[in-house]
Amino acid sequence: MRSKNTIVALVVAIILAIISFVVLTFVGLAGEQGLGKPADNGFYLQAPATPIMTELTGVYTLVTYIIGAIVAFVLGLMAYIMIRFREKANPIPSKTSHNTLIEVIWTVVPVLILFVIAIPSMILLYNQDVIPDTEVTVKAVGNTWNWSYTYPDHENVDEIISNPLDKTQATDAGKPYLLATDAALVVPVNTKVKVLVTSLNNMHSWTVPSFGIKMDAVPGIINETWFEVYEEGTYYGQCSEICGIKHYYMPIEVEVVSKAEYARWIANGGSFTSTVAENNSLMGSGQTAAQK
Repeated sequence: MRSKNTIVALVVAIILAIISFVVLTFVGLAGEQGLGKPADNGFYLQAPATPIMTELTGVYTLVTYIIGAIVAFVLGLMAYIMIRFREKANPIPSKTSHNTLIEVIWTVVPVLILFVIAIPSMILLYNQDVIPDTEVTVKAVGNTWNWSYTYPDHENVDEIISNPLDKTQATDAGKPYLLATDAALVVPVNTKVKVLVTSLNNMHSWTVPSFGIKMDAVPGIINETWFEVYEEGTYYGQCSEICGIKHYYMPIEVEVVSKAEYARWIANGGSFTSTVAENNSLMGSGQTAAQK
C-alpha cells in the first residue's frame, strides 16, 4: 500500500511540475513584440536590435528557465509530500530531524544556481558599463518636456529639438502615437554610437527597449551609454522616469540609416535634402533640419 501511494504521489508530482514549468516559461518567453516598437497585447521583450539587447535577452531567457524549473520542482515536491505523507497513507510519521545529504544539497545547489546566473549577468553589466571605442557621439538632453540632440563632433549640424506628434499628426504620418516625434535622432547602422545623457531641469530617463538602454538623465551630471544597431529602420522609446505632468509626452525616435546616407546627412548640416543650399533654403522657411 505504501509503495502504491509513493508511485501515485510521484506521478502527480511529476505531472504538476511539468505543467507548471511549461506554463511559467511560456508566459515568460512567448510573445516577442517585434523590432523597434511595442506590439498590441505584447508582453515580452522587444526583438533585440543591438549586441547589448541580444545579451540581455539571453540572460533574461536563462533566468526565466531557472525560475520555471525551481517553481516546478517546489510545486512537485509539495504535491509529493502532501500525497505520500498525508495522515491516512502515513499514520506513523518519521521522527528524523536531520539528514546530512539533504542539508548539503540544499546549500550547494542554490550556490551553483547563483553562479550560473551571476556569470552572464556580470559580463552583461560590464559590457553595458564599459564604453568601447565609438565612431559617433550624440548628446541627449531631457527638457520640460521633450528631448534635444546635438552632435559634438559636427558643429555644422544644428541642435535637434524632438517634440512628440499629436494623434492626428501621428496618424497622418503612419507612425505610432505617443512614440513618434517630429524630429528623430539620426545615426548610422553597424556603428558604435556613444550617447551622453543629461537633463536641464528634473530627472528623465533615455530608454529605447530594442537597444537594451535605460539611462537616467540627471541635471548637472552627464551619464554615458552606447549602442550599435544591426539593421536600418526606426526605433522608438520613451522617458521611463516619472518626470512631471507630461511624462508620457517625452517619446524617443531613433532613425538608423546607412553609413552613406548618414554621411550625406552630416554633410548637408543635418538634412536628407540633396544639397546644402536646399537645406539652407528650408531652414530659412522655418523648418528645423530634423523635420525635413
